[in-house]
Amino acid sequence: MQSLIRYFANVPDVHRVLLLTVSIAFFWWLEHAKSLVATGRSWHHALTNATFVFTGAVVQLFFGYALLNTLNWTAHHHWGLVRLLPVDQHPVLDFALSFLLLDLLEYVYHVFMHRYSYLWRFHAVHHADPAIDVSTVLREHPGETAIRLAFLTVWVFISGITFWALMARQFIQIVSNVAAHAHLRLPEQLDRVLSWVLVTPNMHHVHHHEKQPYTDSNYGDVLSIWDRLFGTFRRMRAEQIVFGLDTVNEPVEGVSFGHLLMQPFQGRPTPKLPANIPISQPASAHSMAGTTNIDA
Repeated sequence: MQSLIRYFANVPDVHRVLLLTVSIAFFWWLEHAKSLVATGRSWHHALTNATFVFTGAVVQLFFGYALLNTLNWTAHHHWGLVRLLPVDQHPVLDFALSFLLLDLLEYVYHVFMHRYSYLWRFHAVHHADPAIDVSTVLREHPGETAIRLAFLTVWVFISGITFWALMARQFIQIVSNVAAHAHLRLPEQLDRVLSWVLVTPNMHHVHHHEKQPYTDSNYGDVLSIWDRLFGTFRRMRAEQIVFGLDTVNEPVEGVSFGHLLMQPFQGRPTPKLPANIPISQPASAHSMAGTTNIDA
């Protein structure tokens, strides 16, 4: 355990980048195993989404400094909710409690991004993607990157999570988030078991359905227990799911990166529909009907 702690306490940034790259490559290969999404459009779509890596990196240079200082301050002052408990000599318990608390706070962050229009206008760029695949995990407006890191800094201050525990959690989070956005679908029986605890592709795809109330459901980051606990867990059949936002109508063939950067500033925030609107539109060409089953 001590060797793991030492590794995550000194983990190079390149290792996280490598894990993200390998995860995306692996799930991209699974998506294209049956050539169901292996089209020219998918490459253009992926490259547009991947461009957000560069704008995100610039933002992280600034906000990462504040996050690191907060981690150092909480460690030096033994500050945070987790530090109120006698876990310093029990690293497994320390990590488990820190992971649970931070995952709950990330759930709260995600709810905020949907509930408040000035936050939603940035998060809507991610949701407007009409063709969900592994590249969608990269589609984060730099405005949202700044907001997310600001919230994470506050969550670190509240929780008192250690640097090594945060890095270990991010390794798990990277794989979980890439898998959740993959254009794949687990067998229903397996999904019903796993989704009691973990966010699965089946579950997260419901969150990316174009209509309410499904857009405002399944907020979980790594764990699904918060959605079940707070009543935001929902299911849909694969053939019902249509990706994107019905208030944006982004073409399936994609839009330019510049268009996506300007989207939050084009007039009023993306309007949200009432939560009681039923599903009436059948699945289209960019629905889940064409996803690859992992068990196939």
